[in-house]
Amino acid sequence: MIIAGEASGDMRAAGLARALKELDPGLRLTGIGGQYMKAAGVECFADITELAVIGFAEVIKNLGRIKKVFDQTLKQIDTTLPDGVILVDYPGFNLRLAREIKKRSVKIIYYVSPQVWAWREKRVIKIKKLVDRMIVLFPFEKDIYGKYGMKVDYVGHPLIDEIIVDRNQTEVLKAMGLSASKTTIGLMPGSRVKEIERHLPCMLEAAQILFKQNKERQFILLKSSSVPLKLISTVIARSAVQRSEATKQSLPMKIYDGPTYDGINALDAVIVASGTATLECALLKKPMVIIYKTSWLTYFLAKALIKIPYIGLVNVVAGKKVAEELIQNDATAGHIANSIEAALHNPHIVDELAAVKTSLGEPGASLRAAKIVLQCLSGPH
Repeated sequence: MIIAGEASGDMRAAGLARALKELDPGLRLTGIGGQYMKAAGVECFADITELAVIGFAEVIKNLGRIKKVFDQTLKQIDTTLPDGVILVDYPGFNLRLAREIKKRSVKIIYYVSPQVWAWREKRVIKIKKLVDRMIVLFPFEKDIYGKYGMKVDYVGHPLIDEIIVDRNQTEVLKAMGLSASKTTIGLMPGSRVKEIERHLPCMLEAAQILFKQNKERQFILLKSSSVPLKLISTVIARSAVQRSEATKQSLPMKIYDGPTYDGINALDAVIVASGTATLECALLKKPMVIIYKTSWLTYFLAKALIKIPYIGLVNVVAGKKVAEELIQNDATAGHIANSIEAALHNPHIVDELAAVKTSLGEPGASLRAAKIVLQCLSGPH
């Protein structure tokens, strides 16, 4: 059984599922996932849209729905008696689930570590008691788990293999009815409902400023597979109503719902919500500004707990600020527009982004992870 809780976890789990099927075609995979896991042959009994919430306040509001999926998962485990459960990121849900699975004497493998390097490193002590094997994507994560004596394997980041571009920038732009000669700026507001509601309005306002400054610009809104188009349309319509008379000229923007990496590759720069998407943009060498807004309760609790200087994964991996981060009140349209201008005119940013790739390991991460999973399942409990 494989349990993912949001869009990036769905993609990582799908890569692992394909590698497992390649090594053992007779393997039956069930779990919680989205379109990518389903396409990889996982029989999903619940969808990630049931779990795609983030932040303390949001979890409390959706507790009933989350508990229903939690109970459903345990019922599935009791019914199907899997040889092992692979938990993919999403620690708030998955670590509580691990506690219950442990009582059932089922092997637990954790793939894509909780961000113990960002806050509450001591959680490793609890994780060690619950999880039989940890598989991590970053070398510094192995050092942390190793320090506490936990069984941990570093496999590198599967994005190295996953990022495949089938159509070049010109092909994508022409197919969308956009100009191949204009500067194209992307909006990537996130993969959860609240992220769209919080990020998209200020992204649209920033796009208006950038267009007003230079009419040779156009915009692409990249829609996550886990986000309903109706929600995006509603937020855009609401933002359009709120625009001032000074911005009457309509924004040249198209919504993109095709293969993610073709879409990112069509951009010259991007305004992106913090998350795995920042690494995707970095690997495709796209200058970016990272933004994030959450509830004030979540923000203040996170600010007190997080012990690292950056939250954007591209900056964490680089060990320095490669992309500007605008969090909470700093994520204003004016600040975003200024940061994109700076990124577009930074002659060193592409080289800095290229250096990030070397920190993500060698190709073959999913296959290496799959081999560890099968080895773990075949060994003694």
